Amino acid sequence: MEIKLKYGLNPHQRFAQLVIEAEPAPLEVVNGTPGYINILDAMAAWPLARELKDATGRAGAASFKHVSPAGAAIARPLSEEFRRSQMLPDEKLSPVARAYVRARGADRLSSFGDMAAVSDTVDVSLARVLEREVSDGIIAPDYEPEALEILKRKKDGGFCVFRIDPDYEPPETEYRDTFGFRLEESRNTARVTRELLDNVVTERTGIPDDIAETLLVATIALKYTQSNSVCVAYDGQVIGMGAGQQSRVHCTRLACRKADKWLLQMHPRTLGLRFKSGLGRPERTNIVDQFLLWDELAEAEKEQMLEGLEERPEPLTRKERAEWMGSFDGICCSSDAFFPFRDSLDRASRTNVQYVLQPGGSYRDDLVTEAADRYGMVMAHSGVRWFLH
Repeated sequence: MEIKLKYGLNPHQRFAQLVIEAEPAPLEVVNGTPGYINILDAMAAWPLARELKDATGRAGAASFKHVSPAGAAIARPLSEEFRRSQMLPDEKLSPVARAYVRARGADRLSSFGDMAAVSDTVDVSLARVLEREVSDGIIAPDYEPEALEILKRKKDGGFCVFRIDPDYEPPETEYRDTFGFRLEESRNTARVTRELLDNVVTERTGIPDDIAETLLVATIALKYTQSNSVCVAYDGQVIGMGAGQQSRVHCTRLACRKADKWLLQMHPRTLGLRFKSGLGRPERTNIVDQFLLWDELAEAEKEQMLEGLEERPEPLTRKERAEWMGSFDGICCSSDAFFPFRDSLDRASRTNVQYVLQPGGSYRDDLVTEAADRYGMVMAHSGVRWFLH
C-alpha cells in the first residue's frame, strides 16, 4: 500500500510517499494530507504513548515536534495552579484528555503545531481540547464518532488524523538508508520497568511508588527522544526535555531550564500577570515566557512584552525563584546514558531534583554518586542505555 504525502522534509522535495507493506494495513489516514515529518512524528509518538499506558496502566500521551517529544505524560488529576498556568477553561476532562493536556503543558512553546499521540480512544473531551490548540495532527487507536467529526473540521479540514492498530508490532529488524547505504539493526524492544530502579547507589534509598512511576515516565520519554537526552519530570509528566545535544551537561542545562520555567509558571506572581484584552493564548504564553526570562531580555524586548500587560510586573528575584522551586517535592531526572561528570548533578540540584535514574558505567560514577549524596538525592543505576538516532 502506498500513500502519497504532501512533500518530503522540505517543500522542494516534491516526491514523498508512505509505503505500508503489512497486510492488512495497520495504519489509516482518516483525515488530512500528511507530510513526511508528520509521519515521522506520528510513528515516534504513538509507541511512546502506548508504552506509557503499558508501564503504568494510565492513559498516556505525547506531544511531538521534529521527532522528539516536547512533552509526555500520564493521566493524573490537574491542580488548580496547573490549570491557571496553562490558561485552561474550567471544564471536566476525561483521563485521555488530561494526559494530553499535561503532555502539551510540559513545554507550550515547543508544542505549538505538534503531532499528538494518545494511548486510548479519542473522545469528545479530548477533541474539544485539540479544537482550540495549534496542532498538526493526532494518532490514536480509535475515535468516537462525534470526536472524529470535530477533528475533521479543524484547519479547514486539513488536520491530520491517523488511526493505528494498537496490537501492531513492527518487524524485529529495522532498516535505514543513508546516503545510499543501508543500516540494519534489531529494534529496541527493551522495556522500561520498575526493576530498573532496584540498584540504588546513594545513601538515601527510598523511592515511593508515585516517584517510581514518574521516573518510568521520564525514561520512556527518553527512549523516543533524539540523543543525547536528559529529562526532568514531576507528578507523572515531563516538565523539561533536553534533546539532541552533543554533551550531556548541555542536555541537563536545557532540560532544567525548561523545568524551571514550568515550575515558575505556577508562581503567584506569574499567575497574577494581567494581560490586555484581546490577546490569544499563544501571545499570552510568549509574555509569560519573557517574564520568566526578564533578566536576559534586552530593553526593547522588555518594552514589547509590557505592551501586552495592563501593568508593569515586579520580576522574580533569584531568591524568590529558588524558594519557589524548593517547595516542590518529588522532582525527578532521567538520563539516556551515564553522567560522565558530576556537573549535570550540580545543575540539577538548582532545579531541586531529588530523584535520579541513569544507566551508570562511567569511570567517574563514584564522583557522580558523591555529588548526589551531597545534595540528598536518591540515585539508581538502571544498567540500560537508551540512545536514539
